Amino acid sequence: MDSSETQPLPSSDSREDTAPSTSNTSGHGGDGPKPKKVSLKRTTGEPKNVKSKKRKKPRVSQLGYRVEQGEDMLFVISSTTSQYEGGSAWKPPKKGSKKKKKLTKAKRKAGQSERKKTVRAPKPKLEVMPVEKKEKTDVTFFVPQEATDHRWGQSIPEEVLINIFQFVVIQDGAVPFLCRVGRVCRLWNAAASSAVLWRKVTIGHCWIAPGKSQQPTTEKRIKGTLTWLSLNRFSQLRDFSLYHWKKNVNYAVETVSQNAPHLRSLTLSYCAGLTVEAFHSLSLHSRSLQSINLQYSEFQVEGLLEFLESHGSQIKQMLYTHGISYNRVLAAVTRGLCPDLELLEVNTKLDSKDCELHINIQALQTACPNLKTFRMLNVRPLIKTFRNDADSTLGFPLLEELCIATTSYSYMTDKDLWDILFGSTRLRVLDLRGCSRITPSGLAALPCVELECLYWGQYFTSNVGSSSTKKGLHMLTEKWSRTLQQLDIANQLFTEEELEIAMSYFGRATEADTLRSLNLSGTRITPPALRSVIGQMTSLNYLNLSSCRYLPRGMKRIYRGQEDIRQLLDKLD
Repeated sequence: MDSSETQPLPSSDSREDTAPSTSNTSGHGGDGPKPKKVSLKRTTGEPKNVKSKKRKKPRVSQLGYRVEQGEDMLFVISSTTSQYEGGSAWKPPKKGSKKKKKLTKAKRKAGQSERKKTVRAPKPKLEVMPVEKKEKTDVTFFVPQEATDHRWGQSIPEEVLINIFQFVVIQDGAVPFLCRVGRVCRLWNAAASSAVLWRKVTIGHCWIAPGKSQQPTTEKRIKGTLTWLSLNRFSQLRDFSLYHWKKNVNYAVETVSQNAPHLRSLTLSYCAGLTVEAFHSLSLHSRSLQSINLQYSEFQVEGLLEFLESHGSQIKQMLYTHGISYNRVLAAVTRGLCPDLELLEVNTKLDSKDCELHINIQALQTACPNLKTFRMLNVRPLIKTFRNDADSTLGFPLLEELCIATTSYSYMTDKDLWDILFGSTRLRVLDLRGCSRITPSGLAALPCVELECLYWGQYFTSNVGSSSTKKGLHMLTEKWSRTLQQLDIANQLFTEEELEIAMSYFGRATEADTLRSLNLSGTRITPPALRSVIGQMTSLNYLNLSSCRYLPRGMKRIYRGQEDIRQLLDKLD
């Protein structure tokens, strides 16, 4: 073994020595000296002319890296290292060292190949092959199952699917949800076609680009869709609403009224083009109609009056926007065309100014004795009364909500309020926002003893009215401290002492604890008065203290939730 390993060494040395020895003998022309001495003195003993012949051309500057190919990758090896301070680390190799480098490189490659075979051989088996097998097994596992099994929605009973759709319809409406799910499969189509889901339908307007009109093809499709829905889905329709329709309103009302015999509520909000023919179709086919909502819509008054004369006795709810041309509607109601009316709302737009509403309260009380909700929003009611002794005991005995809120100044006085509510013992909600002429004594004289919501904030921007301080708030809190759930006295100019006394009555009614919302924005509430009401009313969820100048900084904001209000109480303590 030792002899075999040492055999290549002399052969390599002899090869390296013979090359320079031949050159030296040719140069000197005598018996050549020993090879080792000649090789050592080769450069010094050569003549100049021979040395110039063997001079090579200057080496061209090379790249700072080289690329070598391994078994499965390319190696980019830099020829410059940090140990060289100069630009290039290349040096001219010695002539006798080329073969040694070749041999050493061959040995290194052989050793690297052996290492690569031992170390990197199992890598493809461990990393690559199992991943490919998993992907193939996944594909072969799922494809046959999807091809053979049915969809999960087809295994649900139809009754359960209808109940699921019912929750979505209550939250988002029947259209377009039911129209879309009906195209999924036959089972979903059957469930979406159930008449129970189509009892309340709301349809908005078709979007049209600004400055453009509706195309004839689009109009044709709209009419076709309405006709199909009326014939196939509206057999048990109860509540139908249209919003922002400027065209085809008559066609929609006529089609729905002809195919929905159980229609009870009709809402046409922000619509235009409602004519006499639509009301005539309602009078012929909608014998169960009880509610009409025409807020912010344009309609022909003659058509509505004709409908009220023929079917006004069945109307229980009416809502419309007041205008100069609509004065006859309220006059028709006060004549007794709607004896069973329970809800009456007359409003105007927020940007309208000086909208006065002439109303005869005595005639309305006589014509609508069953009225439960009466709203006059953003109008200035001019009350006219011609009360006799026989009619003075009528009033509104069933009235539960009265709203006279306005964004501007109101002329409503204590006498006008008494003329409306003198017989309303069941009143629960009273909204007097903007009515600055109403006094605490006038409110305390009302016959209602179980008032739950009192909105008396002043929100109008004009400076008309008295700016002097008020007194008497304690009479209201003393009377309704056990029943009040919401109280709004924003921007009311009560004194600090008056507010402290009034809030103390809420603290005494600890067994009731009914107050949920309290708006004291812009008032002169003080920390002691605030502490008395917060400490006792544990059910309070909303507290507005914005713009309260008598409170320290950091407290003038809106508080929502019992935890937020409890933290405020800790700061006050």
